Amino acid sequence: MAKLSNRLQRLAPSATLAMSQKSSEMKAQGIDVINMSVGEPDFNTPDLIKHAAKKAIDENYSTYSPVPGYADLRKAIVKKLKNENNLEYTMNEVLVSNGAKQSVCNTVMALVEDGDEVIIPTPYWVSYPQMVLLAGGVPVYVEAGFDQNFKMTPEQLEAAITPKTRLIILCSPSNPTGSVYSKEELEGLANVIKKHEDLFILADEIYEHINYIGKHESIAQFEGMKERTIIVNGVSKAYAMTGWRIGYIAAPEWIVKGCNKLQGQYTSGPCSVSQKAAEFAYTADQSCVEEMRVAFERRRNLIVELAKDIPGLEVNVPEGAFYLFPKCSSFYGKSDGTTTINNSTDLAMYLLEKGHVATVGGDAFGDSECFRMSYATSDENIIEAMRRIKNALSELK
Repeated sequence: MAKLSNRLQRLAPSATLAMSQKSSEMKAQGIDVINMSVGEPDFNTPDLIKHAAKKAIDENYSTYSPVPGYADLRKAIVKKLKNENNLEYTMNEVLVSNGAKQSVCNTVMALVEDGDEVIIPTPYWVSYPQMVLLAGGVPVYVEAGFDQNFKMTPEQLEAAITPKTRLIILCSPSNPTGSVYSKEELEGLANVIKKHEDLFILADEIYEHINYIGKHESIAQFEGMKERTIIVNGVSKAYAMTGWRIGYIAAPEWIVKGCNKLQGQYTSGPCSVSQKAAEFAYTADQSCVEEMRVAFERRRNLIVELAKDIPGLEVNVPEGAFYLFPKCSSFYGKSDGTTTINNSTDLAMYLLEKGHVATVGGDAFGDSECFRMSYATSDENIIEAMRRIKNALSELK
């Protein structure tokens, strides 16, 4: 009997992409849906970056690029890490990939053996556990819920580590919660990691520049941690370049070599023109990054204020990224007469069908009490979406 591989059977489809797809289908039917399901800046890529890409096309950057990325882009990333993060890397410790998503997957595939455990705090980005499963690893979830501002403590980390633990995946600023680990909190986690030999941390810092509490902190800064840390970052969120597909890792050279070997076999180097655009993004004036950050902060304030005005929702104040992850479990067991809400996935579907607002249930992120809304959309959309959500939820008795 024809069937797909067991490897694929282990995987679940992406819930965020599924909700986005469903909202697109409803829009195609003429229904006015506000899509708050997808994690993508609504800004256009800044014009100067687009000009750099056009120039690259005119200069015939149209052949295969080196597997780890162009030397000039890797130099620009090394400079960025030094200037912005005070971290010393060489070009050989940087690998550029087809988006930060590939950077994460490369790292997991390169480090995780069958049966190795990977610690993932919940809530988590939907793809982390799926990538671990693809590699034959075992996701180990550490519950860091609403009451602790969605952040794992050093004590929780220590309790989750076993002789089989190989990797920890940490996202700060976080998708889906917007929580940001402070320097002190990261140091606490670093002190635990350093006590255990051959334990590594993948630090997903893709939302680095969308931060409302000041300077971004990287766990790689602490003594003895650079050798244990794989930083993942890229241009998609900070520069509104999601479709350009450029991400990178900065890591010990032996890990970079392993990921390079892997990437060389299944994608080769990333898009040549996108790399030249990314190089310009990293080396040019950074005012566009701050302009977008300011807009996201204004929207954060707006959506928090409106969400707090909805009876039944519990709301924290996200410190980064562009997501709100409110607690909605007070609605479980309630009904509008036709639909009964049993979990966050039900709630997200109800909000889509009744309120015409696309969100994502927290079940997909490992937290059954909350749901995710992206506020990477206009102020007008946020105001209208929250009005619709408030009305839809008010009908649940």
